[in-house]
Amino acid sequence: MGYSRIRNGRDGKPRYTAYYWDIRGRERSAGTYSSKKDADKAWRRAETRVDEGRAGDPRRGRQTFGRYVEDEWLPGHVMELRTLENYTYYLDRRILPEFGPMRMVEILPVHVRQWVNKLTEDGAGPSAIKYCMVILSAIFTTALNDQVTFLHPCKGVKTPAVPKKARLIVTPEQFDALYTALPDDFRLLAETDIESGLRWGELTELRVKDLDVGTQILAVSRVVVELPRRFHPDGGRFVVKHYPKDKEHRRLKLSSRIAGKIQAHIAANGLGKSDLLFAIRDPARAHPPRLRVMPDPETLGFTDPSPAGRQYRHGTLSGYAAGKCRCQHCTDVYAIYRAGRRAQGKDEPRQPRVLSTDGHIPRSWFRTTIWKPALKTAGLDRINVRANDMRHAHASWLLAGGADLQVVRDRLGHESISTTEKYLHSLPTADETALNALARIRNRTPGRSA
Repeated sequence: MGYSRIRNGRDGKPRYTAYYWDIRGRERSAGTYSSKKDADKAWRRAETRVDEGRAGDPRRGRQTFGRYVEDEWLPGHVMELRTLENYTYYLDRRILPEFGPMRMVEILPVHVRQWVNKLTEDGAGPSAIKYCMVILSAIFTTALNDQVTFLHPCKGVKTPAVPKKARLIVTPEQFDALYTALPDDFRLLAETDIESGLRWGELTELRVKDLDVGTQILAVSRVVVELPRRFHPDGGRFVVKHYPKDKEHRRLKLSSRIAGKIQAHIAANGLGKSDLLFAIRDPARAHPPRLRVMPDPETLGFTDPSPAGRQYRHGTLSGYAAGKCRCQHCTDVYAIYRAGRRAQGKDEPRQPRVLSTDGHIPRSWFRTTIWKPALKTAGLDRINVRANDMRHAHASWLLAGGADLQVVRDRLGHESISTTEKYLHSLPTADETALNALARIRNRTPGRSA
């Protein structure tokens, strides 16, 4: 039960402070008053709020947004490591610079609308603005539930519409061209991807024990996540989660042809049950030296004029050093020059580049070193095919071939079947049926029934 305590004020007059106990049994103040009657009313009101489960300290709302996010919201939220990385990036870049110094109770819907307009004027894309709003709304939902604030300033605030782009589906002919252009070591990876529809993290975490060769059943029970060191629990680069994205293990069947190729791959590399099926076996060889063929500088023209008005030929040391030109020809000739000096012992030798990995294939390395060169060779670089598009192609090809929608959903691990439905009629030839029907109507003979 609460009580009132008398004390002398600065003017020497008696003052009464009301005290009560919160839900954790801690003694708290409900304010100081000039009369004992008012103080008693205050601690009784506070006790009523405690009994109703709506106890909140008004002082919590006076803390700044930045302090609340960094000291309470982020540490107290359970989220995936990749989500934490994304949230931290957008908080540091887009949200905290705007709301960080403001007090929680001072942030109103008008401030959020002004912030959205400012992001638009600064050139932020609609999807980035929407993602920022998701983060900000999650913060204030928690603050509202914890009675830090009593207003949700994101409610009713609109963000720019995010247009839904047409989904790119690789055709079988395009995949065949890409498959031929890939290095031999990565053809089986691409073929397994197109037949299984696995996500990149699931594909690169497959191990020998996940494939039952007898039944040709592939178990998907883990996924690997690549993170910056600051977000890794141990300061590494890869984290293996023992559940896929949908939090549910799944099993899918492979064709006997792919299962046989994988079995031969396992035997050829002497892989054990716990070894990765697709891995970087020798990180030191992941950065092969680039072959540079230097053209004749006489055919390359001159650099832009320097402040002194001088120009130098491209593909020369003078163009790089004096002309400050950083075109490919000038940087290549300078790299060759420096490599020659290091070989002669004239400069400090540079250690060879070694890929930072525990065996897992880094997504960025695969994209720049393996995928993009293969796309260019196959003539697909202009349509921007991504590795994840193999998963989209898998779903689209199955549905176009007459596979059951529920079966495709289970193979892909979609939580909702509506996600799988997006792949219906997504191949470039999907509209041919409609065009044929239109042609039959337009070309029918007058007077004859259709």
